[in-house]
Amino acid sequence: MSDKEPLRYALKFALLAILCILLFSGLGFTFTNYLESKKSSTPLPVFDKIEKTRFVIDAGHGGEDAGAVALDGTLEKDLNLEIATLLSSILELNGNEVILTRDNDALLYDRYGDLQDYTGKKKVYDLKNRLRIAEEKENSIYVGIHMNKFPEEKYSGLQVYYSPNNPLSQEIATNIRDTVKENLQPNNKRSIKRSDSSIYVLNGAQIPAVLVECGFLSNQNELARLKDKEYQSSLAMSLFCALCKYDS
Repeated sequence: MSDKEPLRYALKFALLAILCILLFSGLGFTFTNYLESKKSSTPLPVFDKIEKTRFVIDAGHGGEDAGAVALDGTLEKDLNLEIATLLSSILELNGNEVILTRDNDALLYDRYGDLQDYTGKKKVYDLKNRLRIAEEKENSIYVGIHMNKFPEEKYSGLQVYYSPNNPLSQEIATNIRDTVKENLQPNNKRSIKRSDSSIYVLNGAQIPAVLVECGFLSNQNELARLKDKEYQSSLAMSLFCALCKYDS
């Protein structure tokens, strides 16, 4: 290593620190333009705690399955993909391996071509394949990205569910909840929740696995934020910083 290498990495780490300060100081920093400017340059330094971690980022729903639909017609599947893509880009820039389960508007039922006819079985095989993708490679962390909806508009705030099958899942869920509360949603009093059989991937996953309900499409104020590109960037950066606390 040359004499200049330590200085170069120190400067790059300082840059990342400055970006985090800008993000969390309420100055309206957006990561989107920064992602574009860094695509062809050297990645940011890898945090020691996640140096060899592989992330499976799963944008929920897609294709025929829109997920929740807001009153203004906003589709959950689209917001899921936007935020999942941002998070994946930040993790990759930081030197981590990332598997994005989908990068377009499609379900995953035929990902492995197990059947010739998926009529009436698309949703079942979509979920099976998301779990299959999550566990194909060792040393992975699964992060599902979803949106919430409720008949009453008053409910808002990010909610995190964790798999009961791996003790690290609860730790990761707590990190996400605490980081988002501290930096984006100070009034969010939601506790993390242990998943049950109703959340197929978390119920079956043996690797560390969490599902993030990023907000309520049924709350008009929160919906406006979730559709805002700067807020999406801030949320993705918060999730990234929370994952950096994971102690592998």
